[in-house]
Amino acid sequence: MLYGSIPTCLGELKSFRRLYLDSNKLESTVPLNLWNLKDLLELNLSSNSLRGSLPSEIKNLEVVNQLDISQNQFSGDIPSSTGSMQSLVSLFFAHNKFQGSIPESLGNIRSLESLDLSYNNFSGLIPKSLETLNYLQYLDVSHNRLEGEIPVGGRFANFTDQSFLQDYALCNETRQQFPHCGKTLKRSKSKNLVALMKYILPPIIALIFAMCITLLIVRRRKSYRQPPKKLREATNDFSETNILGSGSFCSVYEGTLSDGLNVAVKVFNFQSERVTKSFDIESKILSTICHRKLVRIIGCCSNTEFKALILEYMPNGSLERWLDIAIDVALALEYLHHGLTFTVLHCDLKPSNVLLDQDMVGHVGDFGIAKLFGQGESIAQTKTLGTIGYMAPEYGSEGIVSTSGDVYSFGIMLLEMYTRKKPTDAMFGEKMSLKRWVSQSLDENKIIEVVDANLLRREDTNFSAKEQCVLSILALAMECLINSPMERISTREVVARLEKIKTTFLRTTKDAKDGNGKQINEY
Repeated sequence: MLYGSIPTCLGELKSFRRLYLDSNKLESTVPLNLWNLKDLLELNLSSNSLRGSLPSEIKNLEVVNQLDISQNQFSGDIPSSTGSMQSLVSLFFAHNKFQGSIPESLGNIRSLESLDLSYNNFSGLIPKSLETLNYLQYLDVSHNRLEGEIPVGGRFANFTDQSFLQDYALCNETRQQFPHCGKTLKRSKSKNLVALMKYILPPIIALIFAMCITLLIVRRRKSYRQPPKKLREATNDFSETNILGSGSFCSVYEGTLSDGLNVAVKVFNFQSERVTKSFDIESKILSTICHRKLVRIIGCCSNTEFKALILEYMPNGSLERWLDIAIDVALALEYLHHGLTFTVLHCDLKPSNVLLDQDMVGHVGDFGIAKLFGQGESIAQTKTLGTIGYMAPEYGSEGIVSTSGDVYSFGIMLLEMYTRKKPTDAMFGEKMSLKRWVSQSLDENKIIEVVDANLLRREDTNFSAKEQCVLSILALAMECLINSPMERISTREVVARLEKIKTTFLRTTKDAKDGNGKQINEY
């Protein structure tokens, strides 16, 4: 039964993790400083009488994963900066007075699972960018003034007609409740032409004038924006044929320096302060540490317009293709956690961040969100989240990072290596996860049903020795995945256990070979 406006002092409480003010009688506008609670995980202002527009500062809620402002009187456009809120899982803007188009930038929120924009005044097209949201399970854009074709790619095939009802200008070739797009386009062509002349033509003229001015400035600054000549030559001018991989923050190119040395050039997408911070963190950490199981830094390039790391080239791809390097990864983690005078947390351990050299030795890389701990430090809070599926429970829900969090990620990676199933596989959801799936198989003594068939088959020579080896590894993974971080084993224990498992397996297979004279295939 709270009424009145939201006190501005709430925006000064920087330690807030969750704030629920829903189902009251609050009115007026939201204090601007409330959008500066950078550590906020959940915000619910729904079912009030709040009004005003959303400021671009909404992007400051960097780690929020639940945002609900439905059932209010908010108006205006949704800021495009909303697309930079990479941690969002649920976004509810229903039953307001929002207008304008749905921002294309919403397609950048890769972790988004629920999006409700119903009962507003949105117009224009449904962004095609929403097709790239692989985790989107719920979508409702009904009761707006949207037009054009309903997208068909990505998860859109799973959404019923209820998601698009009362948007009378929408069309689709297969949905029976909507007209075919050919008919709708003819009807709206003349209306669009008038809108073009009235609203778009004057800004275009102004834009052309501005571009002429900008072009003069660009030519003067061009030499400062160009990447160094040696790197352009080494990577064939950063050709697409040289790309080894890419992500939201960077692209990695294969290159050959003038002295014949093969390298990997990691170019950071120059888009935000967050990217610059990621470059600074990774270059600092890689220049500070050195270990045979870590990717070696050869050099870096940094100016106001271009940032890149020159790294040791790993020719054998990522761990997703090669499975037999668990010990290499564990040794790398042990060094980061215990082998230095300070502690390094990787914070984003996953198969694609482990590379193999020509001798199939694993090297851990990508320290873009890593953390350095001083002496005596063992735990911290962060607003930068790792990859969905690999984060420890306390990391995903509270932003707490520690060496135990890296151990959890290693446990997930072990399961993925031996089951060939990603934690984000379509078969997993609220009722079943990769961890629970493997745990049940261990309890029921049915690991043959979950282990990759390429690793373990009943007809294999010396099947029981292989089965015992895999059983021991999966059991170790379960100890890495204990919910309580205090009860998880350390990386030192992980290394010791893996070495013991390897020794036992090799001795067992050697004894089998010596005993019957047959060659035992290497596991």
